Amino acid sequence: MKAPTSAGRGAVLPVLLLASTLTVMAGAVIAPVLEVIRDDLGLSGTAAGMILTAHGLSIAVTSPVVGWLIDRWGVRVPLAGGLLLYGAAGGAGAFLSSYPALIATRIAFGVGAAAVFAGTTVALLSYYQGAQRDTVMGWRSTAISLGGVIWPLLAGAIGGLSWHAPFAIYLIGVPLGLLALLALPRTDPAPATDGTGDGGERILPLLMRRPALLGYYGLLIVASLLLYGLAVFNPFRLAEIGIEKPFLVALISTTASVTMSLVGLWYAKLRAALGYGPLLRITAVCWTLAFALLGLTGHAALVVIGNGLFGLGMGILMPAVTVLIGDTAPPALRGQATALSGTASFAGQFCSPLILGPLVDSTSVKTGFLACAGAAAVLLLALLPVRITDPAPAPQDQGEPEQAVA
Repeated sequence: MKAPTSAGRGAVLPVLLLASTLTVMAGAVIAPVLEVIRDDLGLSGTAAGMILTAHGLSIAVTSPVVGWLIDRWGVRVPLAGGLLLYGAAGGAGAFLSSYPALIATRIAFGVGAAAVFAGTTVALLSYYQGAQRDTVMGWRSTAISLGGVIWPLLAGAIGGLSWHAPFAIYLIGVPLGLLALLALPRTDPAPATDGTGDGGERILPLLMRRPALLGYYGLLIVASLLLYGLAVFNPFRLAEIGIEKPFLVALISTTASVTMSLVGLWYAKLRAALGYGPLLRITAVCWTLAFALLGLTGHAALVVIGNGLFGLGMGILMPAVTVLIGDTAPPALRGQATALSGTASFAGQFCSPLILGPLVDSTSVKTGFLACAGAAAVLLLALLPVRITDPAPAPQDQGEPEQAVA
């Protein structure tokens, strides 16, 4: 495929795709050794859990500030700085044995992860247009889902050496940050106007003027609620139907990620054939069927199909909503609009156990999954009458970025 801009050459796309995998491994890398950390440091379950979740709250809170920095300075420096902070703060756990120090570095790590999430998204949206953008966003979805499988497996493999060892995986952010600083085009931030007279510098007026953005953020919240509901309670559901061997549980649980990876490779063709509205409705159908199967069936094969259907929906949703948000916002506000995606996603992750946990505790995992199916069905009903048109590409996106890639 011929790249229409200079950003399509050299190391830019590999750097952005590899960097995109880092946010998904933010908590997954240390999950395999969390119980070892708890025992070694003498922590309560809640305190140990904070090591795993502190970065998520940090991402949700700092994402709007990160987005403002990207809009103010352009994407290159904030993304490179975020990668460096991600690597340094995340990798610090390889050398620390103090709980307060671990929490402090996890909070700083979350700031870096917020910059990586927003920066990679804005860069891909800015450097690629049209069908090429759909293709690279599909590849990004594939890269993220593969990272969700590969990085935790690597962490589990080296976690037997020491609970400190998996933290060293985060150090990959340091060379990636330096490479991003060298490889990414030195583009100026977009002009602070979108042709509507509001100066293009304030996010709240944009949300009031283009309420579709709130709907897209709502989709991301629902996606995160369901994703973490599946991740947390799927092993319990498998145990209820007699599947308890760790390898089988892990194998079935990766079905969603594998399916999401495959969908990413075909996303551009799906997008060209169907358009955004049908794709989002297909996502809601997949989620409804997935959780209905998980809640009703007692057969392992149908549980696998349910996980696969959920991954199919996620593989469609993520690139579609990412592009919709990026194109609905003017370039001068794209960083802030994209960063709010991180706030929505991680807020959904944070709320998922708070919403589903009490329901499951008071009833059953089956009931919790059927409630998820009901929520997905309601989402489908809400999407049926909605007409989603392709946002017009902003004029600032249609020229070449400054030639900085060899």
